[in-house]
Amino acid sequence: MSERIHPTVSFQNRSERILTVEMATVLMLVFCYAGWFASGYSLMPEHPLLGGLALALFIALHSSLQHEATHGHPTSSSWLNEVLVGLPLGVFYPFRRYKETHLQHHREEWLTDPGEDPESYYCSSEKWANLPTWQKRILEANNTFLGRVALGPAIGFIRFVGADGREILRGNREILLAWVIHLMSIGILWSVVSRIFGLPLWLYVIVPAYIGNSLIAVRSYCEHQWDENTSRRTIIVESSFLSWVFLHNNLHFVHHKRPDLPWYRLPQMYRENRSSWREGNGQYVFPNYRMIAWRYLMRRKEEVPHPQQETTSC
Repeated sequence: MSERIHPTVSFQNRSERILTVEMATVLMLVFCYAGWFASGYSLMPEHPLLGGLALALFIALHSSLQHEATHGHPTSSSWLNEVLVGLPLGVFYPFRRYKETHLQHHREEWLTDPGEDPESYYCSSEKWANLPTWQKRILEANNTFLGRVALGPAIGFIRFVGADGREILRGNREILLAWVIHLMSIGILWSVVSRIFGLPLWLYVIVPAYIGNSLIAVRSYCEHQWDENTSRRTIIVESSFLSWVFLHNNLHFVHHKRPDLPWYRLPQMYRENRSSWREGNGQYVFPNYRMIAWRYLMRRKEEVPHPQQETTSC
């Protein structure tokens, strides 16, 4: 999609700064919140299963919009982006913490390093050797496609909360503030879900919110692999019916090379230089997520211990 169709609008404010707004992303935000609300208010009471699945799809879409906000979309104002995506439809993660850890993840030299990359699914050899057998079996299951979809959201949340909890106990006030804001936002979400949707928050968390996070796990399952060449660590999934939910982040290598680009420009960028992108990431390419699921449904894509890192954490 071209920027002629989805323009970036600029506004001059009193301090003479330019506020830019990507209208395509703003409209997608409106669609996401409206769809989420309609699913919970109108669809759930009459068709609980269909309504729950629709809620999960919009929760996953909202997660993708939060990802856009970490990279400065849809506006040039960081605080405004936080407000726009701040309602935690997916419940599990504070946006401020997600933004901080995700930007750390974008340090290419750290990709997959379990001690430096917050989104790594590897474990250090030393840590792995000291884990009890039951934990090893869980982490091994988490490296299969089925395990990542079923267990990944819970494992990721437990690890995230554990790491942040330790930092808060050490006196990190910024992380504490992020969680305070998150809990206050969940209070707003609770009011909508319980009073308007008529759905207990606990049920919202374990069904649509969990499934929404599982959909994101479909995308993130194969996103990165270890390779000596940093450019060969990031995947390209060429097409998927879920690409609109992922906001084309299935073209993950393109996103990592050009994180400044909004989601609607990624497909054209890829199409114009398809062979170069594929060559650039060492042909770490899948045609779709069906092939990934078929190949790794109950088989580990990789071993859990990192091939190079011996003394860092899981």
